[in-house]
Amino acid sequence: MVLERSERELVEACRRGDREGFRELFETYRNRVYSVALRFSGDEASAMDIAQDTFVKLFSCIREFRGEAAFETWVYRMVVNSCLDRKRRDRRWLPMADDLLATLRAQGDALSEMLRWELSLRVRAAVDRLSPELRMAIVLRYTEGMAYGQIAEVLGCSLGTVASRLNRAHKALEKRLARIGKESGHA
Repeated sequence: MVLERSERELVEACRRGDREGFRELFETYRNRVYSVALRFSGDEASAMDIAQDTFVKLFSCIREFRGEAAFETWVYRMVVNSCLDRKRRDRRWLPMADDLLATLRAQGDALSEMLRWELSLRVRAAVDRLSPELRMAIVLRYTEGMAYGQIAEVLGCSLGTVASRLNRAHKALEKRLARIGKESGHA
């Protein structure tokens, strides 16, 4: 969506309580916020809750935005915090039975679809087992396509920390996914 007003104007409008400004900011960032939340949580309902929490926080705290970083970075930081808050509150994962049933009911080659689904679940499970810090680095890098510098800014850490987290995540995923290949006879 193309902004009708500049980001700075929208932030100022939101600070004044302008509902249209809130709507424009929401429309601009809702897909990105939801995407990060979904990739982090792995569950649509949780992602919706995280996105909602993020926007409630964003709109209640918009007066605190000082403009020292890009507004987009501030939004990403808020969704990262909401994801980590949710993870601390929810130490359990919801089953994916509905998704499996939907796949089985889908038309086409059911066996091929089942195998892809199984592999997808195993990869997601491997990512889900990463620590929240490593998982968020993976989500921001590969789902959101952020550069290391952007990730560092969003996570409030150094470039070296981002590189280290991604390196550790890659090694952990390589080890876990190698086991999957051996179990399925592909290695």
